Amino acid sequence: MPAALTLTDVRLRLSGRSILDGLSLSAAAGEVTAVLGPNGAGKTTMIRCCTGLIRPDSGRVDVLGEPAGSAAANNRVGLMPQATGAWSGVKPRELLVYLASLYAVPLPPADLIDALGIGPFAETPYRRLSGGQQQLVNLAGAIVGRPELVFLDEPTAGLDPHVRRQVWTLIRDLRAAGVAVLLTTHVMDEAEQLADRVVLLNLGRRVAAGTVA
Repeated sequence: MPAALTLTDVRLRLSGRSILDGLSLSAAAGEVTAVLGPNGAGKTTMIRCCTGLIRPDSGRVDVLGEPAGSAAANNRVGLMPQATGAWSGVKPRELLVYLASLYAVPLPPADLIDALGIGPFAETPYRRLSGGQQQLVNLAGAIVGRPELVFLDEPTAGLDPHVRRQVWTLIRDLRAAGVAVLLTTHVMDEAEQLADRVVLLNLGRRVAAGTVA
Protein backbone atom coordinates (compact mmCIF):
# COMPACT_ATOMS: atom_id res chain seq x y z
CA MET A 1 0.00 0.00 0.00
CA PRO A 2 1.23 3.58 -0.60
CA ALA A 3 2.77 5.34 2.38
CA ALA A 4 0.45 7.91 3.94
CA LEU A 5 3.09 8.90 6.51
CA THR A 6 6.87 8.75 6.35
CA LEU A 7 9.36 9.88 8.98
CA THR A 8 13.00 9.90 7.91
CA ASP A 9 15.82 10.32 10.45
CA VAL A 10 13.78 12.68 12.65
CA ARG A 11 15.68 14.21 15.56
CA LEU A 12 14.44 16.47 18.32
CA ARG A 13 15.92 17.76 21.57
CA LEU A 14 13.87 19.52 24.24
CA SER A 15 15.38 21.11 27.34
CA GLY A 16 18.74 19.60 26.44
CA ARG A 17 17.37 16.05 26.28
CA SER A 18 17.10 13.88 23.17
CA ILE A 19 13.42 13.02 22.61
CA LEU A 20 13.55 11.64 19.05
CA ASP A 21 16.87 10.16 18.00
CA GLY A 22 17.00 9.44 14.28
CA LEU A 23 13.45 8.06 14.15
CA SER A 24 12.31 6.57 10.84
CA LEU A 25 9.01 4.81 10.22
CA SER A 26 6.08 4.73 7.82
CA ALA A 27 2.34 4.06 7.87
CA ALA A 28 0.37 2.86 4.85
CA ALA A 29 -3.08 3.76 3.61
CA GLY A 30 -5.70 1.17 4.52
CA GLU A 31 -3.64 -0.20 7.39
CA VAL A 32 -3.43 0.19 11.17
CA THR A 33 0.07 0.92 12.40
CA ALA A 34 0.50 0.50 16.16
CA VAL A 35 3.36 2.34 17.86
CA LEU A 36 4.34 0.78 21.17
CA GLY A 37 6.87 1.71 23.79
CA PRO A 38 7.30 2.67 27.45
CA ASN A 39 6.42 6.07 28.86
CA GLY A 40 8.96 8.57 27.58
CA ALA A 41 9.73 6.59 24.43
CA GLY A 42 8.68 9.53 22.24
CA LYS A 43 5.31 8.32 20.96
CA THR A 44 3.27 11.45 21.68
CA THR A 45 6.09 13.76 20.62
CA MET A 46 6.29 11.89 17.33
CA ILE A 47 2.59 12.56 16.71
CA ARG A 48 3.07 16.23 17.52
CA CYS A 49 5.81 16.40 14.92
CA CYS A 50 3.56 14.68 12.37
CA THR A 51 0.76 17.22 12.91
CA GLY A 52 3.00 20.28 12.94
CA LEU A 53 2.58 21.05 16.63
CA ILE A 54 6.35 20.65 17.07
CA ARG A 55 9.02 21.19 14.43
CA PRO A 56 11.85 18.63 14.63
CA ASP A 57 15.45 19.81 14.68
CA SER A 58 16.29 17.72 11.63
CA GLY A 59 14.95 14.97 9.41
CA ARG A 60 11.83 14.87 7.27
CA VAL A 61 8.16 14.18 7.95
CA ASP A 62 5.88 13.65 4.93
CA VAL A 63 2.13 13.49 5.53
CA LEU A 64 0.03 12.38 2.55
CA GLY A 65 2.76 13.66 0.27
CA GLU A 66 2.87 17.09 1.93
CA PRO A 67 5.13 18.65 4.59
CA ALA A 68 3.92 17.95 8.13
CA GLY A 69 1.92 20.83 9.56
CA SER A 70 1.07 22.36 6.19
CA ALA A 71 -2.53 23.33 5.46
CA ALA A 72 -2.59 20.85 2.59
CA ALA A 73 -1.71 18.04 4.99
CA ASN A 74 -3.73 19.10 8.04
CA ASN A 75 -6.96 19.40 6.06
CA ARG A 76 -6.75 15.65 5.40
CA VAL A 77 -5.62 14.51 8.86
CA GLY A 78 -7.47 13.68 12.07
CA LEU A 79 -5.90 13.86 15.52
CA MET A 80 -7.14 12.33 18.76
CA PRO A 81 -4.92 13.64 21.58
CA GLN A 82 -4.68 12.06 25.01
CA ALA A 83 -6.37 15.11 26.51
CA THR A 84 -7.59 18.54 25.48
CA GLY A 85 -8.39 21.47 27.75
CA ALA A 86 -9.61 23.75 24.97
CA TRP A 87 -13.02 22.06 24.84
CA SER A 88 -13.77 22.31 28.57
CA GLY A 89 -16.95 24.39 28.36
CA VAL A 90 -18.53 23.02 25.20
CA LYS A 91 -21.08 20.21 25.01
CA PRO A 92 -20.21 17.16 22.86
CA ARG A 93 -23.09 17.60 20.40
CA GLU A 94 -22.29 21.29 19.92
CA LEU A 95 -18.61 20.49 19.47
CA LEU A 96 -19.17 17.82 16.83
CA VAL A 97 -21.62 19.98 14.89
CA TYR A 98 -19.09 22.81 14.90
CA LEU A 99 -16.19 20.57 13.84
CA ALA A 100 -18.30 19.06 11.06
CA SER A 101 -19.00 22.57 9.74
CA LEU A 102 -15.28 23.00 9.03
CA TYR A 103 -15.27 20.27 6.38
CA ALA A 104 -16.85 19.99 2.95
CA VAL A 105 -18.11 16.41 3.36
CA PRO A 106 -18.06 15.49 7.06
CA LEU A 107 -19.49 12.43 8.73
CA PRO A 108 -22.93 13.22 10.18
CA PRO A 109 -22.41 14.10 13.87
CA ALA A 110 -25.59 12.24 14.82
CA ASP A 111 -24.20 9.04 13.33
CA LEU A 112 -20.95 9.37 15.31
CA ILE A 113 -22.88 10.10 18.50
CA ASP A 114 -24.90 6.91 17.99
CA ALA A 115 -21.93 4.76 16.94
CA LEU A 116 -19.85 5.71 19.96
CA GLY A 117 -22.66 5.84 22.52
CA ILE A 118 -22.19 9.55 23.19
CA GLY A 119 -25.95 10.26 23.29
CA PRO A 120 -26.48 9.98 27.07
CA PHE A 121 -23.90 12.73 27.73
CA ALA A 122 -24.14 14.73 24.49
CA GLU A 123 -25.53 17.75 26.38
CA THR A 124 -23.08 17.61 29.30
CA PRO A 125 -20.18 20.11 29.30
CA TYR A 126 -16.94 18.41 28.28
CA ARG A 127 -15.17 19.27 31.55
CA ARG A 128 -17.81 17.34 33.52
CA LEU A 129 -17.38 14.12 31.55
CA SER A 130 -15.45 11.14 32.85
CA GLY A 131 -12.08 10.39 31.32
CA GLY A 132 -13.56 7.60 29.23
CA GLN A 133 -16.40 9.81 27.97
CA GLN A 134 -13.92 12.50 27.00
CA GLN A 135 -11.96 9.88 25.08
CA LEU A 136 -15.02 9.03 23.01
CA VAL A 137 -15.67 12.69 22.22
CA ASN A 138 -12.00 13.14 21.27
CA LEU A 139 -12.25 10.17 18.93
CA ALA A 140 -15.42 11.48 17.29
CA GLY A 141 -13.75 14.85 16.79
CA ALA A 142 -10.75 13.21 15.17
CA ILE A 143 -12.76 11.44 12.47
CA VAL A 144 -15.73 13.72 11.82
CA GLY A 145 -13.93 15.31 8.86
CA ARG A 146 -13.40 11.97 7.05
CA PRO A 147 -9.58 12.10 7.34
CA GLU A 148 -7.30 10.09 5.07
CA LEU A 149 -4.82 9.68 7.94
CA VAL A 150 -5.79 9.66 11.61
CA PHE A 151 -3.55 9.73 14.67
CA LEU A 152 -5.02 8.09 17.77
CA ASP A 153 -2.97 8.62 20.93
CA GLU A 154 -3.96 5.84 23.35
CA PRO A 155 -7.55 5.81 22.06
CA THR A 156 -8.97 3.31 24.56
CA ALA A 157 -7.30 4.57 27.74
CA GLY A 158 -9.90 4.73 30.50
CA LEU A 159 -12.62 2.90 28.57
CA ASP A 160 -14.54 -0.07 29.93
CA PRO A 161 -14.26 -3.35 27.98
CA HIS A 162 -17.59 -2.96 26.17
CA VAL A 163 -16.85 0.56 24.90
CA ARG A 164 -13.32 -0.46 24.07
CA ARG A 165 -14.73 -3.07 21.68
CA GLN A 166 -16.90 -0.39 20.06
CA VAL A 167 -13.81 1.71 19.44
CA TRP A 168 -11.99 -1.29 17.98
CA THR A 169 -14.88 -1.80 15.55
CA LEU A 170 -14.72 1.84 14.50
CA ILE A 171 -10.96 1.60 13.90
CA ARG A 172 -11.48 -1.48 11.74
CA ASP A 173 -14.15 0.41 9.79
CA LEU A 174 -11.68 3.24 9.18
CA ARG A 175 -9.12 0.79 7.87
CA ALA A 176 -11.70 -0.86 5.60
CA ALA A 177 -12.52 2.58 4.18
CA GLY A 178 -8.86 3.02 3.16
CA VAL A 179 -7.88 5.35 5.99
CA ALA A 180 -4.33 5.14 7.35
CA VAL A 181 -4.55 4.74 11.13
CA LEU A 182 -1.58 5.30 13.41
CA LEU A 183 -2.30 4.55 17.04
CA THR A 184 -0.18 4.51 20.15
CA THR A 185 -1.04 2.08 22.91
CA HIS A 186 0.34 0.35 25.98
CA VAL A 187 -2.18 -2.47 25.60
CA MET A 188 -0.60 -5.49 23.94
CA ASP A 189 -3.84 -7.26 23.03
CA GLU A 190 -5.08 -4.06 21.38
CA ALA A 191 -2.08 -4.03 19.06
CA GLU A 192 -2.48 -7.75 18.44
CA GLN A 193 -6.16 -7.41 17.53
CA LEU A 194 -5.97 -4.25 15.40
CA ALA A 195 -2.53 -3.73 13.90
CA ASP A 196 -1.31 -4.66 10.46
CA ARG A 197 2.15 -3.43 11.42
CA VAL A 198 3.80 -2.72 14.77
CA VAL A 199 6.64 -0.32 15.54
CA LEU A 200 8.45 -0.49 18.89
CA LEU A 201 10.07 2.71 20.19
CA ASN A 202 12.51 3.20 23.01
CA LEU A 203 14.33 6.42 23.91
CA GLY A 204 13.18 8.04 20.69
CA ARG A 205 14.51 5.30 18.45
CA ARG A 206 12.82 2.52 16.49
CA VAL A 207 14.06 -0.73 17.96
CA ALA A 208 11.82 -3.15 16.01
CA ALA A 209 9.15 -3.07 13.32
CA GLY A 210 7.11 -5.62 11.43
CA THR A 211 3.85 -7.51 11.41
CA VAL A 212 2.19 -8.63 14.61
CA ALA A 213 3.61 -12.11 14.09
